[in-house]
Amino acid sequence: MKQLLIAFPVVFLFLICCTLTAAQSPAAAPALSIPIVPSGPTITTAAPAPAAGPASVTAILKKDGRFSVFIKLLQSTKVDDTLDSQLIDSNNGLTVFAPTDNAFSNLKTGTLNSFTDEQKMELVQFHVLPTHISPSQFQTASNPLRTQAGGSPELLAMNVTAIGNMVNITTGETNTSVANTIYDDNQLAVYEVGKVLLPLRFYEPLPPPPPSPPPPKKSAPKASPVSVAPVDSSTDKCLFKKMFHAMACVVLVMAAFP
Repeated sequence: MKQLLIAFPVVFLFLICCTLTAAQSPAAAPALSIPIVPSGPTITTAAPAPAAGPASVTAILKKDGRFSVFIKLLQSTKVDDTLDSQLIDSNNGLTVFAPTDNAFSNLKTGTLNSFTDEQKMELVQFHVLPTHISPSQFQTASNPLRTQAGGSPELLAMNVTAIGNMVNITTGETNTSVANTIYDDNQLAVYEVGKVLLPLRFYEPLPPPPPSPPPPKKSAPKASPVSVAPVDSSTDKCLFKKMFHAMACVVLVMAAFP
C-alpha cells in the first residue's frame, strides 16, 4: 500500500511533464496544395467571325453560273472594283442589269470584239444604275434612267416601262425585258435581262464638235505720213515775172500793128 502511494505522485509528475513538452513543441507546417494541370490538349476559344460586308456583284453572278461573259467584262474593265467601293461608300445602292451568256451569244458575230476597250467599259457601265431600284419602283421610275455611263441622254438613253410584273427596257438599239430578279437586299439589286443592252451611241455618229472661234483679225498697219517737200517761193516769183513780160510783149506787138 505504501508503494502505491509513493508511485502515484511520480506518475502524476510524469504526466504533467509530458503535457508541458507537447505544448511547447512547434505546430506542424500545413501541407502545400499543388494544383493539378490536366495533360490533355489546350482548348482555345475561337474569335468571333467578322461581320459580313456588302454583297459583291461578281460573287452573286458566279453563284448563279450563267454570266461568265459579263463577269469577264466586269473584271477586265475594273468596273467590279468600282461597284464594290460604291456599295461600301454610298448609301444610294446600285442596280445591275446582267445579260446571260446566251444573250451575248445572240449578238452578231464579232460585235463584242469590234468594241474598243473604252467602249467595253462604257457598255458595262451602261448596264448599271447608280441607285437601287426595287421591282416595284420600276412602276414610278422617271425616264430616261441615268446609268453609270453618263453622257448624252439622247445617245445613252435607257427607258423602262412596267405593266404589272413585266418590265420592258429600250435603249434605241435594244428592246428587251427583265427576265428574273437574281438578287435584292434593298441596297443592291441584280436583274437578269434577255439581251445585251447596246447604247445607241455605238451606232449613231456623234454630233460634230462646235466650230472653233475664228482667229482674231490682225489690225492693218498704220500708213506712215507722206512728207511733202516745201515749195520754193522764189521760183514761183520768177515764173510770174516771165509770164508778165510775155503778155506785155504781146500787147505791144498788137498795138504796133492795128
